[in-house]
Amino acid sequence: MTPERPEPVAPTVPTATYRLQLQPEFPFGAAEAAVPYLASLGVSHLHLSPVLEAVPGSGHGYDVVDPARVRDELGGEAGLRSLSRTAREHGLGLVVDIVPNHMAMSPRHNRPLWEVLREGPDSPYAPWFDIDWEAQGGRVLLPVLGQPLGAETGALAVDGDVLRYYDHVFPLRAGTEKLPLPALLDAQWYRLAWWRLARTDLNYRRFFSISELIGVRVEDPEVFAATHAKILELLAEGVVDGLRIDHPDGLADPDAYLRLLHEASGGRWTVVEKILADGEPLPAAWPVAGTTGYDALRHVDGVFTDPAGFGELLGQYRRFADPRADRGGDWEATVRRAAYKVVHHELAAEVDRLTREADRLCRTSADAALRDRAPWALRTALRELLVRLEVYRPYASGDAASVLTEQAADEARGAFKVPEEAHTVDLVRDLVLGRVGEGPPYTAFRARFAQTASALRAKSVEDTAFYRYVPLLSATEVGGEPGSPAVAPEVFHAYCARVQRDWPATGTVLSTHDTKRSADVRAAISVLTQAPARWADLLAEVTGATVAEGAGVPDPQVAWAAWQTAVGLGPAAGERLQDALLKHIREAGLATAWTEQDPVYEDAVAAFLKAGPCGAPGQRVAEFRKSLDPYVRANVLGAALVHLTMPGVPDLYQGTECEYRALVDPDNRRPVSFPPRDPGMLSAEKAALTRAALRLRRRRPEVFGESAAYEPLPARGQGAAHCLAFTRSGEVITAVTRLSLRLEEEGGWHDTELPLPAGRWADLLAPGQEFTGHARVETLFGRLPVALLERVGNDATPSD
Repeated sequence: MTPERPEPVAPTVPTATYRLQLQPEFPFGAAEAAVPYLASLGVSHLHLSPVLEAVPGSGHGYDVVDPARVRDELGGEAGLRSLSRTAREHGLGLVVDIVPNHMAMSPRHNRPLWEVLREGPDSPYAPWFDIDWEAQGGRVLLPVLGQPLGAETGALAVDGDVLRYYDHVFPLRAGTEKLPLPALLDAQWYRLAWWRLARTDLNYRRFFSISELIGVRVEDPEVFAATHAKILELLAEGVVDGLRIDHPDGLADPDAYLRLLHEASGGRWTVVEKILADGEPLPAAWPVAGTTGYDALRHVDGVFTDPAGFGELLGQYRRFADPRADRGGDWEATVRRAAYKVVHHELAAEVDRLTREADRLCRTSADAALRDRAPWALRTALRELLVRLEVYRPYASGDAASVLTEQAADEARGAFKVPEEAHTVDLVRDLVLGRVGEGPPYTAFRARFAQTASALRAKSVEDTAFYRYVPLLSATEVGGEPGSPAVAPEVFHAYCARVQRDWPATGTVLSTHDTKRSADVRAAISVLTQAPARWADLLAEVTGATVAEGAGVPDPQVAWAAWQTAVGLGPAAGERLQDALLKHIREAGLATAWTEQDPVYEDAVAAFLKAGPCGAPGQRVAEFRKSLDPYVRANVLGAALVHLTMPGVPDLYQGTECEYRALVDPDNRRPVSFPPRDPGMLSAEKAALTRAALRLRRRRPEVFGESAAYEPLPARGQGAAHCLAFTRSGEVITAVTRLSLRLEEEGGWHDTELPLPAGRWADLLAPGQEFTGHARVETLFGRLPVALLERVGNDATPSD
């Protein structure tokens, strides 16, 4: 029997979305049960993590194995359609996260990949995957063996027409089943190899440096059609209303892909997971509503960070940890060193492939200027240019020369001793910028360079430098600028004005499944920029106490990070802190790493954590954290209200309508309860604020939508710098307290006033409180450190 299908609906722009992290422990049925509660919050759409078939047991769904089928473990297509119907009955739509860039490298579950490994480059599925068939003797390297092949032959077994290796299953090429094992292995379209060879010998594009995820060639129209048919069907039938696009930077041609998707989806609301560097614009040619919102996160966090205090905190960090400049002492130097590490190690295979393609272009070119270029020189030039990119990648629709600058080229030439060889840098730059050569091979090279650049930037910044440069952990967040984390109010207002003008329906976020610390953890840590001296004194005290407990500090940088994490997380199970710090030290890669683990060092860090942050000295930090509660409260509520009322479409991560403290994944992907069970006062205040703001957005979409207006509203008086306020369309005012500890040290608000536009204004967060003319800020913030004012009168009613 065909399931009942909802009637198709016209494309709509959400007023607010709520992110649900689906997994076998939280399937469609659990999401459906939460719909009445989520609708009562005031969001317009549920934002679902990937819903297509993934590796069995996957806790996130980004390891897709079948894009043509809704995931069975979540309840299958019937479950998704039932969720959609129930959501519609409560006035909600669905936005779905899709993964166009990659699939799981799991042959036993990924049938298209299985066929490619069985039939080779002639398989009809071969165009799906980004494989360099000219490398590895025309075979796909599968780096799955725990040891070199000679030590693992005893674990390999032929079983009919398949080859087994522990839990791995691989297809056998037809007619090879009865060959002796060595000959059988050589006869396959794949080469089983030691996992460590992935770094240097891999010949398929992957997601960053994750060999378990293989790149998909959605630039091929037939591949796009096959991998998007189910999602487009769900859109056309009104089951799904909008899309979040995972990692478009990994695609060969994001511009073309997004144009094709826009046309195929009928222009549905779509946002892209694009990490923008400070000052980098989203390509104007992209037919999307905007980004998923990490640029908004940086600006919101930054406006609650004290710039002077950060400078003092940085000095304290350098005195305490004494890091080398390029190993955590200086941000830019740390990023550069991390980039060199990644380009020489984790992405060595990707750089080698780029080198082969550049060498082929030079050898076969009719242009004599490209000839006689040594592969080593091309490789060196590529590395030196890649590490100097300060954004994720250049785009076909953008000005690539402004990304790959002449200054970068000039610095790159310094890697060569012979001037004539240094000219290779100019040649490679010209190839990347499209100044030399025409045709598909040159276009493909430019795309490959851009894809490699995005992987390098992600691995070197997000996954390495963020764990090495740790003076302020709240700034080491996706899209962040740890070297200059503070954002002045005027810069924040200018950003919001640009968003309202250029991308009014973009997404905005504070917490996601990828944030290394949830917004409320960061809100607590950022208070340290207002108390750097107290923090330094506390560290000296607890360091001595930890030594007295019998555990020294194995690494002062890690100790600094561990104590800051303890401040942000607050009272919590010790294993959560232990797990986060283990990931921290392995990602940093300074003393241990995922692939080169040092058990002695890791045990020393674990002993330090047990004796220090998780032991008796940790109680002293907990007391310090409690003394900061009023200022943490101001940051938590202030950031939440700004996020919910600034330009763009706010996305709430599951559970964050209440106080939500989470660390890096998988800690931040734990299932939450609906409604959340947290009786704390701050949770109650945050939940009430969230409901009020979301219901206001739903009730008055014109005030916040694409035709709305945004204007700064400056306060006057001694404490004016501590009041951040703005109006939306002249009908709603947001006012929050910033740097509240500094404000207290300065003696409070005194006579500070907030001049209000004409009319009568009611505070939706403090029922019964109204203002006209000039609001005395001390009164405005009498109940809460924030206020949400709505103009009231004959045409407006401040109730839902």
